[in-house]
Amino acid sequence: MKLIDENYPTKVARLLGMSRQHMHYYLKKLEKAGLVKRTGPRWPAFYETTEQCKKFLSGCEGLTPSFVFRLHNCVFKYPILQEPAVLVDWRRVEKMNWSSLIGSELGLTVEQTTRHVLVYCDVVEGMDPCELLLLAKDAADRVAAHLRLKYGIRLGEGSLARKVHFGVYDPVAALVSRYWQVSDDVAKVDESEGFGEVDWLSVEAAKDYLLMPQNVKRLIQIQEKFANAMNEHLRLIEALQALTQKMDKVIEKLSSKVNSEEAFT
Repeated sequence: MKLIDENYPTKVARLLGMSRQHMHYYLKKLEKAGLVKRTGPRWPAFYETTEQCKKFLSGCEGLTPSFVFRLHNCVFKYPILQEPAVLVDWRRVEKMNWSSLIGSELGLTVEQTTRHVLVYCDVVEGMDPCELLLLAKDAADRVAAHLRLKYGIRLGEGSLARKVHFGVYDPVAALVSRYWQVSDDVAKVDESEGFGEVDWLSVEAAKDYLLMPQNVKRLIQIQEKFANAMNEHLRLIEALQALTQKMDKVIEKLSSKVNSEEAFT
């Protein structure tokens, strides 16, 4: 938001590494939401944040949630290597062309299909996305071992049945999700849990989110070094230009002297 106050949209797009079309698209959305306003009719167009936006940003300062990531939508599937030795007393649910058994074991929802057993993990919260995934896998493995002891069913190694969601509360996402939903193959922003958050769909994307401030700081340092190098380069060019001008004057004087001597002879 600070970039919008200090620069015109095309420059903001360049600084953020996005296209001008995307920048103008989001500016129109922010303007419609009452967060930015255009300062004048002339081109290039300049925008500034509104009082509503400034109050929102001030309210975001100092927020310290008790967790960073909330792992949900986590389901592990285990291939059935040997059918149960005893009857499984779960509820039968009819699907489109097949049926499954759904029950609860060790506090987790379990579903048996024709080829797999699915274990639906509870929501876990913490600071490290890798650790959360390991905790969920450990809980699912305990259920798989319990099923073998209880029903005599032998299962193979478990794997993720779908993309997990690493939800993280984000004040900007909370505001954005009031007006629209954003989704792609990396993350999605919505209010599915009753509050706005970003759902990262991989451990790598979640880690990149944590490293974002550090990466931005490093980019700023690189830009500063580049700017200093460019200034030094410009000083060298100016020095070369000055030297060239002096050499031109010396050459001009020598030429005049030679011409005078030739005329005298």
